[in-house]
This record gives sequence, C-alpha cells and structure tokens, in this order.
Amino acid sequence: MTPVTRSASPPSAGGTLPSRSFRLREETGRVGGSVDGLDAVRQSVRLILSVERYHWLIHSWQYGVELSDLFGKPLSYALPEIERRIREALLQDDRVSDVRDFTFTKGRGGVVTAAFTVVTTLGELRESREVTI
Repeated sequence: MTPVTRSASPPSAGGTLPSRSFRLREETGRVGGSVDGLDAVRQSVRLILSVERYHWLIHSWQYGVELSDLFGKPLSYALPEIERRIREALLQDDRVSDVRDFTFTKGRGGVVTAAFTVVTTLGELRESREVTI
C-alpha cells in the first residue's frame, strides 16, 4: 500500500493565496484573533509604514519605508521623496497595485502628514503617515 501525500503547494496559475493573518490590536499592542481580506491588507500597509527600512535585521531589505533620513531636508525635496518612498514600499506587497492621490498637510514642529489612497486587489483604502522633517 502506497501512502497518500497531499501537496502543500500554492494554487495553480490564476489562483490567489489567502491573506489571512494574525490580528494585531493597535490599541493594546497585542495579537488576538485573525484578520482577512481588505482588513489584512490595511494591517499590512500600516506595518510596512511603521518599519524603517534597513534598520532591523529581522526584516528583509525590501520591507519597510525609508523616511528617517528626510529629517532636516527642505520641503521642496522631502515631499516628492515621501511620496516616492511610500509608493515604493507599499508596492512590494503583491496585493497592492497602486498608491495615488497624495495630499500633504504641514503641522507644527516640522511634522508633515501624508494622506494617500492604496489601490489593492481587494479594493481601495485611505491611509496616512506622519513624517518629521
């Protein structure tokens, strides 16, 4: 009798991998339950934007966003760089197809808030990120 083995390979061409992940509760900083679909993409976007690229050895060099070196730079340089770097960071996720509609709001203490739309395979979501420059 030959044992039956089941393949754990990903779906064939045209199939999509599930996006189910552990839910990270932002208010408590704890993991609890699971999240799927657009909520999983939203969580992934927020995690990518919260990690400074190249800073943590645990993450691959393609994960995170480079924003800390913009501190002290003029707005004319920093704003287009923020847009480019956020777009580049989020497009590393296969579920993200575009990042567009950037708006910038200058706050106190050199803080700029970048708001933008993330276009995904599951729909669109509006996100923002504060950057101190």
